[in-house]
This record gives sequence, C-alpha cells and structure tokens, in this order.
Amino acid sequence: MQPTRITVQRVAGHIGAEISGVDLREELDDATVAEIRQAVLTHRVVFFRGQHIDHAQHTAFGRRFGALTRRSGAKHGVHPEGHPEILTVDAKADTERYGANFEEHYRRKWVSPLAGWHSDLSMFVNPPDLSILRAEKTPPFGGDTQWTNTVAAYEALSAPLRDLLDQLTAEHAFFNAVHLRHSDERDRQILKIYCEEPQVAVHPVVRVHPETGEKALFVSPGSTTRVTGFTELESSHLLEMLFQHLTSAEFTVRFRWEPGSIAFWDNRTTCHFAPTDVGHLDTDRVMHRVTILGEPAKGPNGVVSESVAGEPMRAW
Repeated sequence: MQPTRITVQRVAGHIGAEISGVDLREELDDATVAEIRQAVLTHRVVFFRGQHIDHAQHTAFGRRFGALTRRSGAKHGVHPEGHPEILTVDAKADTERYGANFEEHYRRKWVSPLAGWHSDLSMFVNPPDLSILRAEKTPPFGGDTQWTNTVAAYEALSAPLRDLLDQLTAEHAFFNAVHLRHSDERDRQILKIYCEEPQVAVHPVVRVHPETGEKALFVSPGSTTRVTGFTELESSHLLEMLFQHLTSAEFTVRFRWEPGSIAFWDNRTTCHFAPTDVGHLDTDRVMHRVTILGEPAKGPNGVVSESVAGEPMRAW
C-alpha cells in the first residue's frame, strides 16, 4: 500500500471531506496532486483550512488539475489585475455593475427558495469540470456555502424514473432563477446584457462522469429552463420534483468560511448554493475562484451536450 501524503476526514454522510497535511504555498509533487484529485472525485467537494495563498499560487494550484478558464464578454465579472483566470466574488463589485442591494433586489424575484442552487456555468456547452474557491475576507458570522451530491441524488431515485431520465435532455440558460420585467428600468439594463450575448446549451439530464463512470443528475434550479420535448407544464412539474429531490438535506454539506479557507469541488457531480444571509449586513465577503476547463457532458444513451447560443468556454 502506497503511503499517503494528505489526511482526508469526511464531514457529512453523502458528501464532503476536509484535507489537512498539505501546504498549498509549496510546489506539490505529482503523487500529492493525484491524491487530492482522487479525494475530490470520491467526496465531491473537499475543504482546506488556513491556506493563505496569493493569486499566483491559486492559479498555479488550479493548473495542476487542468487548463484554467473563465467567462468572457459582458458577463465575465471582475478579476484581480494581472490574473484574468480568476473570478472575484465580491458584493461591492456587483454594486458597481448593477446598483446597490443587487442581490436582495433580485432574490425577491426568485420563483422558488431553491432558485440559487446551481452547477457552475452550465449554460455553456462545456461547463467547468472543477472549481476552486478561496476566501480572502469573510464575515464574522453567516456566509456559509452548501453543496449537494448529484450522484447520490440520482441513485436514490426509483429505477423506472432513472430509466426515463437517462433518455432526456434539458436546456440551460442565464437568469432562469428570476423574473425580469421589461417595465423595470433596472431589469432592462440586466436584460440588455444577457440578450445581447445569449448563452444557452442543451445537456443530458443525466451525465456520465468521464473519470469514474458514475451517473449524476445534471439539472439545477439556477439555470435549467426546461426539459426538451416536453410541454411547459410537464417540464415544470418534472423539474420541480428533481430540484426538491437533489437539494434534500441528506445529500448536502454546509461549509463555514474563514480567511484562508478553500473549497475544491467536482462541478460534474455537485450543485451548490451561495449564501443568502449576508446581503443585508455591512460586512465584506471577498472570494476568488478558478475553474478548470471542461468537456461537453455525455448521457447514458450517448447523447452529448449541444450549444444553442454563445461560444464554448476556452482556456486562458
């Protein structure tokens, strides 16, 4: 048996583990990188504590797992100067782009309390395989992130329903989670951005993991708009059932952030939910994320993701 270079401690019944015994400021050998990758595949999301790395170290760590990518165009967000591979998640940056109380304003338009659950950038034909999120500043309370295991959720469904889902595809697009109104000036400005550069893809409802062969649900309340080939009513009922099922507490883990915390997840077998309890607080929450370039999803029946609008994600 090969000696291990890291310590992996599970933190929830179906998903999540904390990794210790490694310093991400140092250059990692191939064996340690392989162990970390296997931990991500096994536990879906892994957490590191006390890793006070800088932007260059963050991108270097990410590149050990594949080519880095990020959105381009009007929806690309903000990044640290000199580091276009990094997306900075900062409410103050959204305020500058969209106006004060942006998150609270649009959360009021969610059609469901589950609307914030999503898989990163699934409106692209080739969403990221992996995501690595680092905390720079965190509030003294609140701001937790949750993840759910979409493999466990799929496996918990009845066999006849799994057989049906294995054959289906669904559309993913931006801003499915909110009702934007043309009568609202603020909405019109957001709609203008997303209508001028639409990003839409059709993916299998169940995707086969290219490394493990596992089947995972590949729908999310935050971006899946409809099941293709179904009427709107049929699609709505089926998706609502799947959304409630895959976000069931038994499949989830919740992470409490601190400065220097890192979450590393498999975007192909998880959905996650960003915090909704800090937008009203006068506090800073600054995070930085890199994503690893992915491939189109493949379903159990061999169907592969197709682009409807927009360009695929590309490596920087």
